[in-house]
Amino acid sequence: MNDNKLSCMERLSTENHIIAALAIDQRGALKKMLAAEKFEGDQEAAIVELKTLVSEELTQYSSSILLDPEYGLPAAKVRNENAGLLLAYEKTGYDASVAGRLPDLLTDFSALRLKENGADSVKFLLYYDVDEATEINEQKHVFVERIGSECKAEGVPFYLELLSYDAENSDNLSKEFAKVKPHKVIDMMKEFSKERYGVDVLKMEVPVNMNYVEGYATSEADVVYTREEALGFFKAQSEATQLPFIFLSAGVSADLFKETLYFAKEAGSTFNGVLCGRSTWKGAVAVYVNEGVAATKQWLQTSGRENIESLNKVLKETATPWK
Repeated sequence: MNDNKLSCMERLSTENHIIAALAIDQRGALKKMLAAEKFEGDQEAAIVELKTLVSEELTQYSSSILLDPEYGLPAAKVRNENAGLLLAYEKTGYDASVAGRLPDLLTDFSALRLKENGADSVKFLLYYDVDEATEINEQKHVFVERIGSECKAEGVPFYLELLSYDAENSDNLSKEFAKVKPHKVIDMMKEFSKERYGVDVLKMEVPVNMNYVEGYATSEADVVYTREEALGFFKAQSEATQLPFIFLSAGVSADLFKETLYFAKEAGSTFNGVLCGRSTWKGAVAVYVNEGVAATKQWLQTSGRENIESLNKVLKETATPWK
């Protein structure tokens, strides 16, 4: 990692070199959350305003914030001066009519333009099934190589977010997917740790679905992994890469996410922080729709702050410095 990338990494991290980042780069998901609350106003304006409120109120407690350049640039301008900025490079979602969940970039941006908009890092999300057809996965390998080269040329860190799936089973929450998830997550992590991709930080799922772990499952019939097996998968994931890696919350509750981090620590995982989204701020959406801006600010200053500060406390006890 060159000096410019290192200085960017410092800006994105705490003084102890833990990545305690807040994510609100959601676009399609945020539209669905507003629709679920029966929001009837200007949806585009609401998304910009929500992101701005979250950034303004919560970045004083985060080492950095992940935003999208489509709706998030106003939010980037009001973030705390000590918070680093990650900007997303991918279009939201994927074309479900075509096999392979193929990635696509925002057409109006490049790594250079993201950097010109203040980005300390470029983030790209990739859906990946290690067992899918070679011709599909090779397209994805080439795609990531291009982004890695762009980020290297601009001297900004490349954060690659990897989301596993099974081309034969669309239900990622199912018991069947839980059985193959460790293999899917760990093997894709190994692939994109190769030097050719130019990745600086991996943003990863945890390697199991905690709702199927012994002691966390609601019934014995739901247990897919014993406690020892699950601990072993966390350890194997950590050993699968030499790169810094952080966990995403994947929309689980704040409490379960914190328990998961302690579980990872117990397993011997040397993860380097989190990029945490909905589990931190999603409660603000209903407040925004039903009670307005002032109430949303109040919620963020109380419940939102508590969510982040309690997570930061857990990180101090569980995460490993990347430096």
